[in-house]
Amino acid sequence: MKVVATTRSKQGTSASRSLRRANKVPGIIYGGKGQPVNIEVDHNPLFHSLRKEKFHASILDMELDGKGEKVLLRDFQMHPYKPQVLHIDFQRVSEDQKVHMRVPLHFVGQENSPAVKESAGLVSHVLSDVDVACLPKDLPEYIEVDLSGLHAHQTIRVRDLALPAGVTAVLKGKENPVVVSVSIKGEEEVVEAEAAAVVPAAEVPATAQKAPPAAAAPAAPEKKEKGGDKEKKK
Repeated sequence: MKVVATTRSKQGTSASRSLRRANKVPGIIYGGKGQPVNIEVDHNPLFHSLRKEKFHASILDMELDGKGEKVLLRDFQMHPYKPQVLHIDFQRVSEDQKVHMRVPLHFVGQENSPAVKESAGLVSHVLSDVDVACLPKDLPEYIEVDLSGLHAHQTIRVRDLALPAGVTAVLKGKENPVVVSVSIKGEEEVVEAEAAAVVPAAEVPATAQKAPPAAAAPAAPEKKEKGGDKEKKK
């Protein structure tokens, strides 16, 4: 894939705004044996290239002021709500120096796997790409992950991936992230039900026990009516 760029001499916020109004994208190219260079790129071809997966994980041919260079896309900024590229960064690459790149994962064969056909498992794609290191000539456009032999409860990790020759995963120490996992829906429900059944009921503290009902208050004495007393005197 090719990118056509030209060197830009003006810098700063106002200069970048002027470029964007002219349907250009300000950017920079750095790394390799050369000095950083401020560049500008036509917006529309760049915008459509950014929508292609290959553009993000491939060695790109850049034509800068008529001279060819090999570069990688390193970063870009989009407008918060407009379909507009605000800035873009490229890195030069050398044929004899390894590059680090995040390469997308393509999953195949899932629907034919025993995990799906026999166990009705739920396959979760935990990662969508992986960080790799390799020489520019060995950089793959994507890494294929074959799930046709996947079984229930099986987990595929980064170190389990079949990477192309010359490509290694970038991991720290014993790090080995999960790429794909399988769970069985029915078993999850049973486990949750069993866990709920074995939880002991909370004991009621002694201070919270019900107090015995209070003794009934004695009935109030009946008032004697005056009329009755008069009758007795008579």
